[in-house]
Formats: sequence, structure tokens, C-alpha cells
Amino acid sequence: MRIAFSPCPNDTFVFHAWVHGLVPGAPRLDVLYADIDITNSLAASPNGPDVLKISYAALPWVLSEYALLPCGGALGRGCGPLVLTKSSTSKTKEPAMLSGRRVAVPSERSTAYLLFRLWAAQHVPGGVGEIIVMPFHEIMPAVRDGLVDAGLVIHEARFTYPSYGLNLLVDLGSWWEADTHLPIPLGAIIARRSLDLEAIAGWIRASVEYAWANPESSREYVLCHAQELAPEVAQAHIDLYVNKFTANLGEDGYAAVTALLSRAAEEGLVPKVDLAALR
Repeated sequence: MRIAFSPCPNDTFVFHAWVHGLVPGAPRLDVLYADIDITNSLAASPNGPDVLKISYAALPWVLSEYALLPCGGALGRGCGPLVLTKSSTSKTKEPAMLSGRRVAVPSERSTAYLLFRLWAAQHVPGGVGEIIVMPFHEIMPAVRDGLVDAGLVIHEARFTYPSYGLNLLVDLGSWWEADTHLPIPLGAIIARRSLDLEAIAGWIRASVEYAWANPESSREYVLCHAQELAPEVAQAHIDLYVNKFTANLGEDGYAAVTALLSRAAEEGLVPKVDLAALR
């Protein structure tokens, strides 16, 4: 079975057991490790993998071929994307400073981008200026070096941005949670509708449960793919993004996905979704 997910610690932690043949009855996996922007594109291609980790923001384009699985993904609280700037004066801590400015983002089909645009629609008079898509690892250096006015960052940047001399303008996760009282829907696990979705969900859930029961078992695998993250940063990443929603989306999880995609469709950021197709 072909699968694609990111080399980030939360994904490798979740799928370690299945990848290493530790889930009884699960088929062998042919794994492609790729950043979320690549997996989003693969899901929209004619011959995409059987199972993928994509951004929830990319779901509207792929629901005809793929189904959202109720486990394995990334939702949570206190783990949202950040908007970072270089300057720290009181004036540049105001959202209005982004009016007409250049903002670097890792993808235009990411939950981070949808949250940013939804927040900006409420808080940035006249809207932001140029949106520049660049690889995630280039964003903080670009803000630091003045190539862009602000950067939208995710994942481990929550822990490392001070080392670049950057300042937090807004925590979009905190804004989303205050506005909706729902968790932040970040990464979804999808599988081809032609497959046995119940079985795949069961194998993923078993892999998650193995990881929790045997936290040391996946350590070497996680760090091997962790893009030179320090062990404590990789563990903090896992602690943030692997939680009860990873085992089961539940009503709050589905409500969060529905709220995100409905609001984004109203703003014209994604196609309108048949919400019944999410379950």
C-alpha cells in the first residue's frame, strides 16, 4: 500500500508501528516522505498514493476520490500557526501594520494560510499585500533578513523563532480557539474511497496506540527524519500534535473541520464542500 506523509515528528511517531510491521494484519507500506505542499499536490494528481497526510485546507479539491479518515491526523489546541515579524516596536505589533505588506507563507493550500486569511479579513484594513509562497525552512530567515515584512510559520517554529530575532504578531491558533471554541484542524489523513476505509482507519489507530504504549520504540525513527531537530524539540512537537484527536476526530474534531471549510468557502478561499462527504 502506497502512503505519503511528512517527515515531521508527529507523523513519523504516528506511523512508526505500521511502517515497521508492528500492526497485526496491516499490509506493508511503501512510504514517500514529503512536505505537506507536495502531498497536497499528490492527492490532486491522477495516480496519487492510497493514503496521504494532507492539509485540511486541501480537502475540498480531493473529496471526490479520497475520504477523510477519523484518525491519524493533527488537530489540537495551543498549536496553531504564527505570524512573525522582525521589528518589535509597539506600532509594528498592531495587525494593521500588515496592510499592503509582503507576507511569506508555506502554501496557499494549507490550514495555516486559511486561518491567516480569515484572521486578516477581520483585522487588517484593506488586506495584506503580496503573498509569497516559499519553502517552510526559508520563511524565518526571509523575515529576519528583511526580504518580506512578515512570515506565516507552523510546527517547530513555535519553539525556534526567537533564535532568529523575530517577534510574534499573532498566534492564529489562539485567535481561532477564542473565536470558535474549537480545536485547530491542521493535517488530515485521507484514503482512496475504493479501499477498505474501516480497515485502514483501524490500522492507523493501532499504530497510534502502539506509539503511545511504547514511546521509546519510535525515537530513533523519529529523530532520523526530524530534519536535525534537537530531541527535546522533536518531543515537544509530538506532545503538541499527537493527542486525543489523533485517535478519534470526535464531534469537536468534525465541527472544527466544518467550521474552517465553511468559513473559507464564504471568503472564496476554497470550493464549497458537501459537508456530508466529510464523514
